[in-house]
Amino acid sequence: MKTVPSTSIDIDQQPGHAIRRLHQISVGIFLQEAGDLGITPVQYAALQVVGNQPGIDQRTLARNIALDASTTGGVVDRLEVRGWLERKTSPEDRRARQLTLTLSGEQALRDAVPVMLRAQEQILAPLTDSQRTTFMELLQQLVTQNNELSRAPSEVTGK
Repeated sequence: MKTVPSTSIDIDQQPGHAIRRLHQISVGIFLQEAGDLGITPVQYAALQVVGNQPGIDQRTLARNIALDASTTGGVVDRLEVRGWLERKTSPEDRRARQLTLTLSGEQALRDAVPVMLRAQEQILAPLTDSQRTTFMELLQQLVTQNNELSRAPSEVTGK
């Protein structure tokens, strides 16, 4: 006779559930800190990557922030409508769209950086400095080692 595994599992002890909860908390903190800026964590990531790499194409942006192409297109659309990003056709490849921040996008990024830093500080506030270092090392290890299992693997991991 086959034994059936117990279905009584404490979901609070499951890493996937805890990671999902931490993500919810992280987004909630970011949005609370962002207040009137009206920027989401993904929009911030897109602005930051474009700010770091002016002229990056949309496909590379998607890989850098680990989003699928269609989701990234929507993020870029919203940032363009707000006047924060410009899309230009690449002179090398007419199908590619190069992205740059507008002047108002540069200001939005400058305004968002302290918000993001406060949010990160609040997320990690319950940990000691030593615990923060260990947590970030382990988190990066999990992300890097499991990157290829993602529905949208990042091209940039383990920083």
